[in-house]
Amino acid sequence: MITLNELGFIRAGVAVPKLQVADPTFNCRQILDLSIKAASQKVNVLLFPELSITGYSSGDLFHQRLLLEAAEKELTELLQGTNSLEMVIAAGMPVRADNQLFNCAVVFFKGRILGIVPKTFIPNYNEFYEKRWFSSSVHRISDKISLCGQEVPFCENLLFKDTGSELVIGVEICEDLWVPIPPSSNHALNGANLLLNLSASNEVVGKAAYRKSLVAGQSAKCIAAYLYASSGSSESTTDLVFGGHAIIAENGTLLQEDRMNLQETLLIQDIDIERLMNDRRKINSFMGNVERHDYQTVIFQLHHAAAAPEAENETTDFRRKVDPKPFVPAEKQTREQSCSDIFTIQATGLAQRLNKTGIKKAVLGISGGLDSTLALLVTYHAYKQLQRPAKDIIGVTMPGFGTSNRTYANAASLMQALGITTKDISIRDACIQHMEDIGHDPNEKDITYENLQARERTQILMDIANQEAGLVVGTGDLSELALGWCTYNGDHMSMYGVNASIPKTLVKYLVAWFAESAEPNIKKVLEDILNTPISPELLPLDETGNIQQMTEKVIGSYDLHDFFLYYVLRFGFSPAKIIFLAEHAFEDSDRQTIINQLRVFYKRFFTQQFKRSCMPDGVKVGSVSLSPRGDWRMPSDASYELWLSELERMV
Repeated sequence: MITLNELGFIRAGVAVPKLQVADPTFNCRQILDLSIKAASQKVNVLLFPELSITGYSSGDLFHQRLLLEAAEKELTELLQGTNSLEMVIAAGMPVRADNQLFNCAVVFFKGRILGIVPKTFIPNYNEFYEKRWFSSSVHRISDKISLCGQEVPFCENLLFKDTGSELVIGVEICEDLWVPIPPSSNHALNGANLLLNLSASNEVVGKAAYRKSLVAGQSAKCIAAYLYASSGSSESTTDLVFGGHAIIAENGTLLQEDRMNLQETLLIQDIDIERLMNDRRKINSFMGNVERHDYQTVIFQLHHAAAAPEAENETTDFRRKVDPKPFVPAEKQTREQSCSDIFTIQATGLAQRLNKTGIKKAVLGISGGLDSTLALLVTYHAYKQLQRPAKDIIGVTMPGFGTSNRTYANAASLMQALGITTKDISIRDACIQHMEDIGHDPNEKDITYENLQARERTQILMDIANQEAGLVVGTGDLSELALGWCTYNGDHMSMYGVNASIPKTLVKYLVAWFAESAEPNIKKVLEDILNTPISPELLPLDETGNIQQMTEKVIGSYDLHDFFLYYVLRFGFSPAKIIFLAEHAFEDSDRQTIINQLRVFYKRFFTQQFKRSCMPDGVKVGSVSLSPRGDWRMPSDASYELWLSELERMV
């Protein structure tokens, strides 16, 4: 049985209850009900709004001793009511200490108050006049106070650490987030990866959008998850309206939000703490500006829920959407902008290489497949940037034993439509002669038979480049480099690889994006290329002239391989976690299929590193790259037994 915790996840919730201003009894009942509801859904950490026990809009009633005593009394009842819940809860209330009144977050777990965090930045402008009632944490005297009969830490620099995971919680309150250097920034630098904000932010036109960007931005700057709970619409509307804005963000990504809900709100998400910590450890500038603060860490221990079902007929309870195409934005407008940016980066990289070297001509092998098509389109765009004629691009078709009429015709049509210089050179006779020279039986359709074709094509391209004083533009993509699905010193080699950091799943979308705005004759060719099966076309065609060598039938689905590639390289996830995520992303794929293909991925990824160690220059466009000069440095003879052993345990 695998727990979500073992996979690096923490289940977090943001709750906005209905309340009655200045009625702690009613409010704590609502908080208890929502806490029980969240606990039934196995939430680990639950956040409530600022001053939720009394209501934020109590005004001068905060000076009434009766209200303050009632708040403490009802908190005692709340502690008793939640003492069996396996959940850390943060709720807001006024707290008396050091001759002052503080606006605080009370953090408690299983009947025990873990700590009290007083608000630091007290707003006193426009509609806010909190200094009328509350003092800043900078004026506190005590490090511990008594509340509900417990001696508890009282400090703005409190962190709450789960001993059973990497979870560390930091807390700030409302205005704390809106200042130039929020307390959560220091919390994060001192270890907090889940930041909580108890807030009471009223609604005015445009404020919600700014608030959302503020939360998402802070989560990105802190490489953390950020929970935000603002007071709801049941607060007093004497002068203001509160919309109960609830937000869950993770490292710049908005996972979920709710706002202007007249009913109670409960948002639940599974936060990937491992993902956050992997980024923090990798980005060594994260700890570059640590200020020494007197932090206290309070320890607790959660017992975590299982991620896998106990029985075959149970469904796995996982509160997170897993995108099956992590390299491709799901939202159409974002995807189109991303494609435009990537295409421009590719073209600019090539244009600068041509510019800096003074080379006038580019040479490409055009097969009629997706990769060479994208490389040609990028090269064409680079020449437009440089204001050079398309005739300086030399496209070479090199039909061999497995070249189909469909791909050959598409290659020729595309080159003609773009107006580039074309050459057609068959490799059949040269390959037959070479097989005779090395004593290889042409009837033996083995790896030698395949690879000598790839190397013959590369030789032709390199020699034409010498003739023309040109530059060979590589067409191979990131997925092929990851799997070593290229011939060493064959299609593996070029003088500049424009597709070197473009995974196969993204190549398709880039070509489709270009086709949408292309001239009708170009669009028609590109659409047929998009519908052509992926194949190296190195084995003879079947009796009807159709391609019989299908890449994905040999190595498996590129959708799965690119999924594996993203999570292995970007976050360093274990096989167990990748399988878990893949099962949620690819609901039509069974576990055994995923495990089998992941085994292929690890074996090929490790054993083919030698090809990446000497790969040509190529432009980086995204967060994952395999350049030995940039993102990925790995010994060519590293062992993969550790990864395969975990895979076998999963079987």
